[in-house]
Amino acid sequence: MNKIQRLIVWICKHYNREQILNIVDELVKVLHDKNPELQPKDDFKDKHPKYRDFSADPLAPLDSAEIAKPKKT
Repeated sequence: MNKIQRLIVWICKHYNREQILNIVDELVKVLHDKNPELQPKDDFKDKHPKYRDFSADPLAPLDSAEIAKPKKT
């Protein structure tokens, strides 16, 4: 069983039908943004794990290397 199925089984064991209907109503309100205090989890980071995950080199490119002089032929 996955996590959602286990959650459903747990809810069914702990709450009666009327309470489950209230839970469903509250979840629908959350999905329709009628309750600003509760927001569903933002899954953007899960879909795009590398977004803005970078680090800049503290040294400028010319500070760390010598400038190569052209060879005379």
